[in-house]
Amino acid sequence: MRYLVAVLGFVLFATHANALSVNDLSNAEASSGLKVALIQAAGKAVGQLSAVDGFLGNKEVKIPLPESMQKAEKVMRMFGMGKQADELVLKMNRAAEAAVPEAKALLVDSVKKMSVADAKAILVGGDDAATQYFKKTTSAPMAEKFLPIVKKVTENVQLAQQYNKFAEMGSKFGVVKKEQANLEQYVTQKTLDGVYLMMAKEEAAIRKDPVGQASNILKKVFGTLIN
Repeated sequence: MRYLVAVLGFVLFATHANALSVNDLSNAEASSGLKVALIQAAGKAVGQLSAVDGFLGNKEVKIPLPESMQKAEKVMRMFGMGKQADELVLKMNRAAEAAVPEAKALLVDSVKKMSVADAKAILVGGDDAATQYFKKTTSAPMAEKFLPIVKKVTENVQLAQQYNKFAEMGSKFGVVKKEQANLEQYVTQKTLDGVYLMMAKEEAAIRKDPVGQASNILKKVFGTLIN
């Protein structure tokens, strides 16, 4: 993360002190610095989410029952099925926590394949430019990695199987949203959402305070440019 702080701090410094254009950021060292920073950011986000209660204990990413099941939750609890509902929520979030480590290699690979143009676009882009880059390059392969892990964790949960039977039928009649017609697919998408949300939070925080304590890293990574 400190490397990304350095990169963005350099952009701010260069703009006001040296009046460099964005084209000056095309050198190999600037691109390398950004890549190191993004790899560290990805590692931090994955580490937080893959810990025990990384999803379950974080209100921002905790995976709730699908909307259609939430509507029936009160009735379920009235009929003594509260324990089953709680078990399903636990398993869904544990599945997400178990799947997230698979994201790291894909995020790192995406960074390594980043072009100079991609790096420049991220540096001068919006608050979530890096996050949007990751969404574009990793969503599909990440979902493919997550799904079998989610299935393995939830396969023995009786309520999950019952939900799938109901939801599949409900989807055909428009009662259940298509993206919620299969519990494993629903959890997989929510896991993806959690990864990108945490990446976006890290990125926004860095852009808000780009300089921080990065002076030594600025000298190390961008010394030749500043001089």
